[in-house]
Amino acid sequence: MSQALSGIVSKSGVSFKAVVVLALAATLVIADVGASLAAQSAAIVVDARTGKTLYSKDANARRYPASLTKMMTLYLTFEALAKGRISKDTPVVFSANAAAEPPTKLGVRKGGAVTVETAILSMVTKSANDSSTALGEMLGGSEENFARMMTAKARKLGMNGTVFRNANGLPDPGQFTTARDMAVLGIALREHFPQYYGYFSQRSFRYGKRVINGHNRLLGRIKGVDGIKTGYTRASGYNLVSSVAIDGRRLVAVVMGGKSGRSRDDEMASLIHTYLPKASKRGGGELIARNDSAEPMAVAEATGEETIEAPAKPMVAALLPKRHAPTPDPKPVAATEAVNAVAETTVTAPEAKTATMTAYAEATQVDPLATSSVAAGSWVVQVASAPTQDGAKAFLEKATKQAPRALADASGFTVAFEKGGVTYYRARFGGFSSKNAARNACGALKKKNIDCYAVQQ
Repeated sequence: MSQALSGIVSKSGVSFKAVVVLALAATLVIADVGASLAAQSAAIVVDARTGKTLYSKDANARRYPASLTKMMTLYLTFEALAKGRISKDTPVVFSANAAAEPPTKLGVRKGGAVTVETAILSMVTKSANDSSTALGEMLGGSEENFARMMTAKARKLGMNGTVFRNANGLPDPGQFTTARDMAVLGIALREHFPQYYGYFSQRSFRYGKRVINGHNRLLGRIKGVDGIKTGYTRASGYNLVSSVAIDGRRLVAVVMGGKSGRSRDDEMASLIHTYLPKASKRGGGELIARNDSAEPMAVAEATGEETIEAPAKPMVAALLPKRHAPTPDPKPVAATEAVNAVAETTVTAPEAKTATMTAYAEATQVDPLATSSVAAGSWVVQVASAPTQDGAKAFLEKATKQAPRALADASGFTVAFEKGGVTYYRARFGGFSSKNAARNACGALKKKNIDCYAVQQ
């Protein structure tokens, strides 16, 4: 290596020592990217009644979310519960991928299962990475597709500075957010799912013979705090989103990039103490629009930017940043853009367009509004194909009405595919425990004059 460098130096006229110094410097910069992100804090305090920002520090700057990511995994889980696609007792099966996730984790073995409620409790207390992945795979068919669903939902909520790559927040350089976006998500969780929001105040729960204690030390320490989520990786630093409701006032506050769990908690306590008296007792109605449209949002894989325009009314103007996109700090921008720049230097304009279209196709492969039973490798029943997604859904509704008993435990969903350059949509039912179960259901459908066949997903 040194001989090769020496040869290059002799031809270029640059000193060998200078090259070595530059190489070492570059190595240190790359190694220190995570540390530089962690060293930079960001925070925001929002009046959850009016949407007014009471305090902001680099709230639009890119930061790594760490386990705050699980807030979106839980949002989509609550959404599936509210719409009846799953229940609290629905089994969540742990794949080899989920079971292999690093701690913190619940420790379920490959092929094992827990209920949806147990998975939720393990996430809000222990911040279980394996439970998060298992839920993501169940709801999205794969964790990759679930991450697209997460980012699509983020856009619909107005979280324009966030991209998700996994369901649990384990390190990924392409996964980032902002303090403001996490405040938006915190408010949305309370407003949209008050029936499930109480999970966030859970301080411990019993799993088998074990009592699992939570990580959120502000619960019980500060009056009025009722959640929401902690997070930490080496690259992110110590993160925390807190919700406070007391004496008619409500706050959602975010602290990111703390140097220690204690300093993060102390900063959060100080922010709550300072700004809770300034919050309004008036105001009402939802600050964050639901935007539960049936159309999936495409996410460009290469850049993390949406390829479909975000909804016009994601939330109140008081909580929106003045600029459409967040203004990142110099160091975090350099870290994320350095990765993108390497890819962009070898991609021509036509290729970039193709990549974007490919990402769009991938993002719409599975209808994100009905994916609770389409885990990879499971058996499904196909009843029709149609040139539009609405047409495929019409087939699903018709089959459900004609054969309610045969499809009592099944979940309908659509899958996009291309043929001859034209996009079509398959109408399928999932949720069958085996190949025979899918075939038996198809046999019952045929008796109702519904064409179908069983196929492995």
